[in-house]
Amino acid sequence: MNPLFNPLFQTKIMRDYIFNIDRIRNKTEEENERYRNLLLIKIVKQAYQVPIYLKKFKEVKLSPSDIKTINDISKIPIITKNDFRKANINDLIPEKKKLDGYFRVSTSGSSGQPISIYSSPYTIFKTFFGFIRIIREHGINWRKSKMIIIADLSPGVAEQVYFSSKSYSYIKKIFSLDNIKVFHVGEKPEELLKKIEIFNPEFIGGYPGILKILAIIKRKKKDNGFSPRIIATSGAILDKYSRNYIENTFKTKIFDVYGATECSPIAFQCKKGNYHVNFDLVNLEFINPIEKENQSGDGGNIIVTRLFGEGTPIIRYTGITDYLVPSKRKCNCGLNTPLIERIDGRRADSIILPSGEIVPPLSFTAIPHSVMLRLGTDIIQQFQIIQQKIDEIDIYVVLVQQISKKEPSKEIIFKELRKEFIKNFGDDIKINIIQVDKIKTSRDNSATPPPVVISRVAKELI
Repeated sequence: MNPLFNPLFQTKIMRDYIFNIDRIRNKTEEENERYRNLLLIKIVKQAYQVPIYLKKFKEVKLSPSDIKTINDISKIPIITKNDFRKANINDLIPEKKKLDGYFRVSTSGSSGQPISIYSSPYTIFKTFFGFIRIIREHGINWRKSKMIIIADLSPGVAEQVYFSSKSYSYIKKIFSLDNIKVFHVGEKPEELLKKIEIFNPEFIGGYPGILKILAIIKRKKKDNGFSPRIIATSGAILDKYSRNYIENTFKTKIFDVYGATECSPIAFQCKKGNYHVNFDLVNLEFINPIEKENQSGDGGNIIVTRLFGEGTPIIRYTGITDYLVPSKRKCNCGLNTPLIERIDGRRADSIILPSGEIVPPLSFTAIPHSVMLRLGTDIIQQFQIIQQKIDEIDIYVVLVQQISKKEPSKEIIFKELRKEFIKNFGDDIKINIIQVDKIKTSRDNSATPPPVVISRVAKELI
């Protein structure tokens, strides 16, 4: 029987929808901590049936009964991106289970190292529920509000699998979902903007890069009519300049969502702008980056465990190479979760100084915005930072035509940009400010927009 039509499966899904979507608001942090303990115990038992994990557990003589609370998680061996990449298909799903009961999901490969894991209908439903939780916090009703989602619908990528899966089709049989449109990020931006304007949504969700491109096109059209109530960004670092540019163009506010293909929505900004961890869906461990790299070969400073799902478990996974800064603060928005102070981005998007220091993107991508603010101009339309060599960085800048004679000259703006970047990176870095007519709207071999920061320094130096 198709599990989607199994009454027990349907009951399980409905219980999750009714009782768990608002859990981080309706339950205390202590209650959720006890719930997390139960989830970890369950997921470890499931992992014991999956060959890639069973082998690791046996190597350290670990039994599921050894895991009683989240505090025991360090007893579990880590699993790396390379472990998944080298594994056979049958190593990634539970023994005695048929492969046709799962969906193959691949990461986008933006790091140059895509991996594939296997997901179940239940895992897909839980991921959708995480999305519903997030938009509900911002007043969006997934059944009534007009919504547009700009996703990477390239074959095999997680978003394409999820939106074309039997699970999504099953939801559409129960609810019309005519209020939701899903577009491919790889569509021609001008055509994409036309479709969005015609649909006139209350909510838009997408990658920061494509939203920035749409904002640029909208400004050129001098179209002030269309404005969604709120925009959500995800899938890449949202720098301060891009946030302000998109918000000012669409005359709305942005909230950011942090997640990964392997682990679902990890955190999201509430109405007060704080990043809340979906800690009933994931567990985050923060670790010294050098220690993590020595143990796993993966960068960043987090180890992630997904606390739900079937198919390929994600337990103590090191393959997410972002730098996150945890927070000890509490938020008074009503959500009872730990906070993330900021998301500094991936090692691959960081600048590497001659000293070996790794500089995360959010520490310098705000420079163009701060320079324009100080000079009282909005002349920089778009920029991209590319580290060509260990001691040389190119800053590509697209300028709009000067609106008035009061605008500072291009020479003054470039001089101030160079001064601020040198102040940030040091005198031993050559900074080239280069004016260009446009910046590429897509990566090579990918539908998604290129990152704001690219380092071409040999990976062995990182």
